[in-house]
Amino acid sequence: MAEMKLSKFKYRLPEEQIALHPSENRDESKLMVLDRKTGSVEHLLFKDVLNYFDDQDVLVFNDTKVFPARLYGNKEKTGAEIEVFLLRELNREQRLWDVLVDPARKIRIGNKLYFGENDLLVAEVIDNTTSRGRTLRFLFDGNYDEFKKTLYSLGETPLPRFINRPVTPEDKERYQTIFARNEGAVAAPTAGLHFSRELMKRLEIKGVQFSYITLHAGLGNFRSVDVEDLTKHKMDSEQIWIYEEACKVINEAKLNHHNVCAVGTTVMRTIESSVSTDGMLKPFEGWTNKFIFPPYEFSVANRMITNFHLPLSTLLMMVAAFAGYDQLMEAYHVAIKNGYRFGTYGDAMLII
Repeated sequence: MAEMKLSKFKYRLPEEQIALHPSENRDESKLMVLDRKTGSVEHLLFKDVLNYFDDQDVLVFNDTKVFPARLYGNKEKTGAEIEVFLLRELNREQRLWDVLVDPARKIRIGNKLYFGENDLLVAEVIDNTTSRGRTLRFLFDGNYDEFKKTLYSLGETPLPRFINRPVTPEDKERYQTIFARNEGAVAAPTAGLHFSRELMKRLEIKGVQFSYITLHAGLGNFRSVDVEDLTKHKMDSEQIWIYEEACKVINEAKLNHHNVCAVGTTVMRTIESSVSTDGMLKPFEGWTNKFIFPPYEFSVANRMITNFHLPLSTLLMMVAAFAGYDQLMEAYHVAIKNGYRFGTYGDAMLII
């Protein structure tokens, strides 16, 4: 295969096909099924995914939980409005957080920022790490739980920028999978958003097994690639946990020739980050900055559920590596023609 360039992942996506709201019911978005062997495409509803899995097949989910990471505050003296995006907690005792600030050029070390009614929360800028990144120390008298509660009460659901509308109370629930339990993500693992309790129940009754890993999805998911040569692109590192239990279920399914389906790009990236020489999944806790683009040999999953991704995104590149570049681009062409919705709240694709 010719080496892959950034420009190969450009396609024309009509603005109105970027989903601004989730479908009315989680499991009723559209589903396109792409068969890699034949190149054929079927158009269904997401809940029809049930018909593609059998007893002992495994669905691998990311159980990360999104926290309300976007805060609006004011700068001391000038009162200028500042947006602070919490990336991750650096030190629990000292209330240190790694954040992005916007507009960045106005924020210097030593500046104080005020949040909420009557300056409920105050933070001090103590480090300038990158052009936009900062370290903040929150000044708070109460205990850790009170601090966390206050911080989160001021934050809002961190919808990606391309969902260009105000955040609603509905987003709090819908920008979260129903199995989210390990808090730490600032971006939802979107393929998992399509699963409803009822669909999970019906899959379970069929004997389908569920297995969970954790990857705390960061803003790197939306970061643009600015090098034409993809081998030069560096992914942001994200924290992952691959549990012993998950390895057992997945490896057993593989040995017995059952389907293993990665639900989403975050799952695929996680499981491809810790593979033994014989293609089995190994327990791991740490960080990954794995960037998958064509051509790439996948070791663990033989199926994938994913959303329709925006042009030039690293997510699109990974899916192209799994589906086959030409087949995927053709399927995207069909999706646009058939009014599929793209992005976080958009429709889904099952690749078999």
